[in-house]
Amino acid sequence: MLCRKVNQVNLYLNDLPEDITFQGSVAIDTETMGLVPRRDRLCLVQLCSNDGAVHLVQIQRGMQKEAKNLKKMLTDKSILKIFHFARFDLAILNHTFDIHVTSVYCTKVASKLARTYSDKHGLKNLCKEILNTDISKQEQSSDWGREQLTAEQLKYATGDVLYLHRLKEKLDGMLIRENRMNLAQRCFKILELFPDLELAGVNPDELFLH
Repeated sequence: MLCRKVNQVNLYLNDLPEDITFQGSVAIDTETMGLVPRRDRLCLVQLCSNDGAVHLVQIQRGMQKEAKNLKKMLTDKSILKIFHFARFDLAILNHTFDIHVTSVYCTKVASKLARTYSDKHGLKNLCKEILNTDISKQEQSSDWGREQLTAEQLKYATGDVLYLHRLKEKLDGMLIRENRMNLAQRCFKILELFPDLELAGVNPDELFLH
């Protein structure tokens, strides 16, 4: 397994090393060739442990079956997976690796339940308001399928997971204050069902309409 360190961030090809473990929780994001899980391939999985260590796993075309360590972690019920807009990430991870990701927390859902005074729930908005931190979204639509990712892409990818643990901590405080933590936890559990519906061709947004 090839590994190289770029600006103190570990970049691996196709899987995590066996000696990389996560205790309690891990922040996760993905980069893809587009926003349709059945059409667009997964290119990068970003991971950040609760101590701030960042690991990036670049998935080459046709190598999804090699990610046994990554898949083991994603399906480990004892590890909380923290996402921002988990709905998409769960769909692409489940489809790519033919797994069911469990134990999910979504900072976007948490924000919508806790920050009802605002209609701005993007990661950039949350980092600015809650953590007083500016992050760039400039590389969001760049070519993530390229063989060599640029320094700008790696910096962007790191930023998408680096602050999720801190955001969760702050949002949890707001949810508890507003007596909505139990409601949020129930929503997170429902999120695990959404990718299964979408990959089966069922739109969850329309499922419960009249």
